[in-house]
Amino acid sequence: MPDYGSVAALKERLNIEPADTSRDTLLASALTAASRGIDTACGRRFWLDAEPVTRTFRTAGRIARHPDGELLLLDDIGSTELVVEVGSGTSYTAVTAYETSPDNALADGRPITGLLRVLGSWGMATSRVRITARFGWPAVPGDITEAALIQAARLYRRKDSPEGVTGSAEWGVVRLSRRDPDVWNLIEPYTLPGFG
Repeated sequence: MPDYGSVAALKERLNIEPADTSRDTLLASALTAASRGIDTACGRRFWLDAEPVTRTFRTAGRIARHPDGELLLLDDIGSTELVVEVGSGTSYTAVTAYETSPDNALADGRPITGLLRVLGSWGMATSRVRITARFGWPAVPGDITEAALIQAARLYRRKDSPEGVTGSAEWGVVRLSRRDPDVWNLIEPYTLPGFG
């Protein structure tokens, strides 16, 4: 699972010399924690599978009916290399009559989140759809990278603020907020309904 940023970029934010490797383990740990925390808060991940992966989806609860067909809602898919099959158990049949949704998603840097069967259906409620694809986003959005770096810097500095309290001569003692508002503003548009 890749991180949404680099240790070098995090060092630059924290004014740590690039040649100073004494804190690289702590910085990498903070960056990984920030990246996985964003995945959890958003209910999705922003890295793309290196190779196609096969997943099976039940159609029940995943179908949105449209005037021009049925839209099967899916996990994020970041590539047009897909194999779609319908069936159940061990018997599946390839399907090619579908359109990806939303229109132009990959061209706009966003994932495919549904497959539309134009004037057709995905089968009975007991049907399964097996999809082989590269799941995730086509590229990590800049907002997500920025949020990960802000949160990683915050997590790294946390070692100096036991019990969530920090202080300075100018402001006195301050309790750290639970959520960084800048991080939340950056990731909120990417959060799936029901998460966050």
